Amino acid sequence: MNQEVSEYKVYGMSASGNCYKVKLLLEQLGLPYRWQEIDTLKKETQTPQFLTLNPNGEVPTLEIAPGRYVPESNAILYYLAEGTPYWPADRYTRAQVLQWMFFEQYSHEPYVAVARFIRKFLPSDHVRRAELPRLHERGYKALKVMEQHLGKRDFFVGDGYSIADIALFAYTHVADEGGFELDRFPAINSWMGRIRSQPGFVAM
Repeated sequence: MNQEVSEYKVYGMSASGNCYKVKLLLEQLGLPYRWQEIDTLKKETQTPQFLTLNPNGEVPTLEIAPGRYVPESNAILYYLAEGTPYWPADRYTRAQVLQWMFFEQYSHEPYVAVARFIRKFLPSDHVRRAELPRLHERGYKALKVMEQHLGKRDFFVGDGYSIADIALFAYTHVADEGGFELDRFPAINSWMGRIRSQPGFVAM
């Protein structure tokens, strides 16, 4: 049976919000890790060597033992948070954490993160600019859901900071790079301030 490494290894791209999630939690947990920078824009996730680690050819990927890897940012968050305050003990509260993590991946990230990618990493005359109006429409819908929820509480689930907050913070705090006007969302801005004040917080 594979044994966990004494130091995790993260294959990630520093400019990626999904990879930032993993870095932020590792830092806040005080866990030792090494960062292997992978440039997805140069298709470094599509090399035969990388595809042996993650056949889906994406970052982040976490090495947890020799020959054993965990892909997908939110799966990594769950793996690292198990047994810590970032993953609640109560069954119903855990389901709520998952609810918001699924929301992030299906209703938030595909619009907020993709708009950011197009505006930040593609040329200004790229054909994908035509996608931005729809991405903004759907992204604003997700941000409005978050704003309404955060108007009643400090964090997304229960009374404390959890991996649901980490998952949603990653791309929300850089949503302006995708053309979203964050000053329209005072509750979100207050929430982001609370996250930045958490112990062990590191910027993207």
